[in-house]
Amino acid sequence: MKMNPLGRTGMTVSELCLGTMTFGTQTSEADAHTQIDMALAAGVNLVDTAEMYPVNPVSKETVGHSEAIIGNWNEKTGRRSDYILATKHSGEGLAVVRDGEAISSKTIAPTIEGSLKRLKTDYIDLYQFHWPNRGSYMFRKNWSYDPSGQNREETLANMLDCLEALQAQVDKGNIRAFGLSNESAWGTAQWLRLSEEKGYPRVASIQNEYSLLCRMYDTDLAELSVNEDVGLMAFSPLGTGLLTGKYQGGAVPEGSRKTLNPELGGRHSPRVYAAVDAYLEIAKRHGLDPVHMALAWCRTRPFMASAIFGATTVAQLEHALQSVDVTLDAQVLEEIDAAHRAHPMPY
Repeated sequence: MKMNPLGRTGMTVSELCLGTMTFGTQTSEADAHTQIDMALAAGVNLVDTAEMYPVNPVSKETVGHSEAIIGNWNEKTGRRSDYILATKHSGEGLAVVRDGEAISSKTIAPTIEGSLKRLKTDYIDLYQFHWPNRGSYMFRKNWSYDPSGQNREETLANMLDCLEALQAQVDKGNIRAFGLSNESAWGTAQWLRLSEEKGYPRVASIQNEYSLLCRMYDTDLAELSVNEDVGLMAFSPLGTGLLTGKYQGGAVPEGSRKTLNPELGGRHSPRVYAAVDAYLEIAKRHGLDPVHMALAWCRTRPFMASAIFGATTVAQLEHALQSVDVTLDAQVLEEIDAAHRAHPMPY
């Protein structure tokens, strides 16, 4: 398992990260614990969760359950120090957590304390803001994105307020590093600028959606990542399962995410299946498993810190972990580039 720097923190993270957003809904606690065991045995050292997890669906009754399942594993095994633990603070607009309250110095300390209690740990290695208070163009909002209603002074004042609160948490030993999620290049640049001016925690990573099907990160954010040592933690590197091919031809396998979320968070579109076909054909021509190809491709990106993949079942996890043995040659990469040009932004 290849290891990559986590920003300038001195920590290193595995090229694959175990995502946990199904822990407590689609994935039972027993299977979740088996997944953590299996991932660590394979060399994965990064586990990502969030206070709002599990999903499918997100509900007030299940908020925090994924963290609690991980906490029970920590308590049962005593292996908390064997891996890097990342979690996230939900923000404005999610009514089931704090009635949709924005992220601020008022919310940061109690939210971290809640996560620490559920995770049954004294510290969080990477603490991430799940999305910016001002909104985000992620999750298909890019099609109608309009930042003209933002208030720059309020945004910057809130960032400083949050950074000061994060510093207090670092000083207490509750968190080791700070990351962003669903952020933009401008937003990340401001967090970096303010943290460097004030000596507050520096952004170590950005967790945004990225896959063969979703490549918005490839331009401004890619440049920022490389120049500022802020690596991408890519979520949905398999396009919520689309890149496995299991939904082609109108198929909806029993127990799959599409049975719970038919639109796949806006990824179900008239154009996406043709794009998936193009990538499946490349994999077939070169004797590659499509899951392995999609994850191995993430590894080739110059800004990648870790690709976060979730597995509903232990069998799916075992299969995905085998991707680290796959290296894509120049011909495959050229064909992937051609498919991307032919099928840009399919959702």
